Amino acid sequence: MQELIKSMLKEKVWAVVGASNNKDKFGYKVFEKLRSRNYTVYPVNPTCAEIEGVTCYKSLGDLPEIPGAVSVVVPPSAGLKILEEARKAGIKRLWFQPGAESEEIIQKASELGLQIVYYNCVLVVLDFPEFETIS
Repeated sequence: MQELIKSMLKEKVWAVVGASNNKDKFGYKVFEKLRSRNYTVYPVNPTCAEIEGVTCYKSLGDLPEIPGAVSVVVPPSAGLKILEEARKAGIKRLWFQPGAESEEIIQKASELGLQIVYYNCVLVVLDFPEFETIS
């Protein structure tokens, strides 16, 4: 998983599913952290029109380009749908924030041929790239 993490962090275009205007939520924190590190970031949330002046998209299929990576910050109950959306949109790599993953999601991602990171926090890895992640 360490190599996948390194590879994903080299991608310069990301989407954040579950992005939020609420600065206390991880969807906002991940969105802002990626932007602060000069990534192009597309927020995805069907209930928001924009976040910090950036157009928010209703689904992965609505994005103007295919991101190299997607951070998923939604409950596991919504995660399976995200996997299907990603596959249909041609997205291959997803990063499930802690609490967004489940064994069912991990198995389904494998069945769909998707690469996923789980049990690791993108916020921690971006702040501490030398951090030894769980693999």
